Amino acid sequence: MYYRTRRIFAIVLRQYYLIRASLSRVLPLFIWVAVDIVLWGFLTRYLNVVAHGKVDFVPAMLGAIVLWDFFIRIMQGVTMAFFEDVWSRNFLNIFSTPIRIGEYLTGLVLSSVSTSLIGITAMLLLAVFVFGLPILSYGVVLLPCLLVLFMFGIAMGIAASALVLRLGPAAEWFIWPIPAIISPFVGVLYPITVLPQWMRAVSSLLPPAYVFDSLRAAVAGSPANWGNILAGLVLAAAYIFFACRFFSRTYRMALRSGLIARYSAESLS
Repeated sequence: MYYRTRRIFAIVLRQYYLIRASLSRVLPLFIWVAVDIVLWGFLTRYLNVVAHGKVDFVPAMLGAIVLWDFFIRIMQGVTMAFFEDVWSRNFLNIFSTPIRIGEYLTGLVLSSVSTSLIGITAMLLLAVFVFGLPILSYGVVLLPCLLVLFMFGIAMGIAASALVLRLGPAAEWFIWPIPAIISPFVGVLYPITVLPQWMRAVSSLLPPAYVFDSLRAAVAGSPANWGNILAGLVLAAAYIFFACRFFSRTYRMALRSGLIARYSAESLS
């Protein structure tokens, strides 16, 4: 147990040293989320003016953007930690040590948590103190909703890393659009009921859809739909399980086929 903890800590420590040594790695941790919050913050203020105070768009829209950015930060925290090893051609060095897949993935997750805290802090400070987001208005339902988004972000980060491991470093360009592709199906800014039937079927398989539906109900003053939240938690846990299996099987395949030794930025497969 002691050695496992040390190996996990080594992965986290490597990310800390990389970030500490480079300003270009520090700024992206909070600059993009700050731009998002400023843009949507002023938009919600404008909509409140247009609506003459009849509808408060801040908790409904700005709050949703904060939570969606939270998911994106968590997912990208995992993938960026993995990409650092890919870009530096350090992947073979890591797995020539006694580290196990589970320990490596745990290190990526902890790295994601630590780096995401910076972005999340910047988001909340701007949203709450500059644009007046009433974060407490969501009630206790906010905590399990954050947990669902956190778990789904971890799952997507691990699955995306496995995809790059299978296809090669050039496949990282397939990873960046994933949140944008998912967002129309989960109803970040609108209820799922406005979607066509086939999109609703896809939405039912995505945990964030249950989160944003529950948060809209909380903003409207309706009782929390704990059944939806439980469904989101179960789905998110299933995604984590299958993402870890996917990464593990991809790694073993790359090891057996020799693909891992031919890792280069010039090839896609």
